Amino acid sequence: MSRTVLVTGAGTGIGRATALTFAEQGARVVIVGRRAEPLAEVSGHGPDIHPIAADITEPDAPRRIVEETVERFGGLDVLVNNAGIVRSGRMGEITPEAVSAQLATNFVAPVLLTQAAVPHLRRDNGVVVNVSTAVGQRGWPSNSVYAGTKAAVDTFTRSWAVELAPLGIRVVAVAPGAIDTPIGEHQGLSAEQLAATRAWQMEHTPLKRVGDAEEVAWAIAGLASPNAGFVTGVVLPVDGGAVVS
Repeated sequence: MSRTVLVTGAGTGIGRATALTFAEQGARVVIVGRRAEPLAEVSGHGPDIHPIAADITEPDAPRRIVEETVERFGGLDVLVNNAGIVRSGRMGEITPEAVSAQLATNFVAPVLLTQAAVPHLRRDNGVVVNVSTAVGQRGWPSNSVYAGTKAAVDTFTRSWAVELAPLGIRVVAVAPGAIDTPIGEHQGLSAEQLAATRAWQMEHTPLKRVGDAEEVAWAIAGLASPNAGFVTGVVLPVDGGAVVS
């Protein structure tokens, strides 16, 4: 039977690549994002890709998204908590608005969306995949709040893996490093700032290249596969060796 997969932040970058990877494997995929236009482009790649334009930080959004998914496809097998935002700022420059926005998207929304999904995830083969970051496992100046929210995602992963194991639901995570996505543009970085960020990333990436979104999608789909049925609680770096360097 075809699996149903729900992916947040699916209009661009890692979320888009993940949605298309699951669709290519024959899954029915629900894609969520704030902007309808990118979602329409992704959903145009297959008849079983269903878009939901929604802000996951709105109080009722988790429940509505999960209910629409279940109503359309009859159940839920895999939840991919991918949506995330970055608001850079060194100590002394961090604003309350930047903190609140990152906490709402990167911390609170995955908690509430997972909580809404758990009653519907198929027993004995349901999977939650959290998208963390290699930044959460080491220091990154100017991004301490972002790194902190993603370190929390790592903790969610391990805690939920234990808590949901009696239901047969697995919880795993991937931790991307320097990946070719629009996240820098989305946070409003200039060309010079983007270049400086990439230079810092390359200095700390042993493989000396930027990863592709499809490489992260491969890891997400692999961890969600039934073939990984004895894997839970793991946070898998996909970072060119950055964490271990």
